[in-house]
Amino acid sequence: MTTSTLQETAAETLNTTQQTNRTRCEVWTRVMGYHRPVSQFNLGKKSEHSQRTHFTECKTCKNSLFN
Repeated sequence: MTTSTLQETAAETLNTTQQTNRTRCEVWTRVMGYHRPVSQFNLGKKSEHSQRTHFTECKTCKNSLFN
């Protein structure tokens, strides 16, 4: 085996290992006063969720009046 073949095999093995060791992460968000998993949204709500602007603390700190 050549070095490149060994590297490719190692990369494939690492990728397979990473895939099998993963845990599914479920995203929850607040909708209409209560929390729900995004996976249970209907198509319209999923589309709306993907278009939302999410709060980013760093951007808020830079624009703060107290700085």
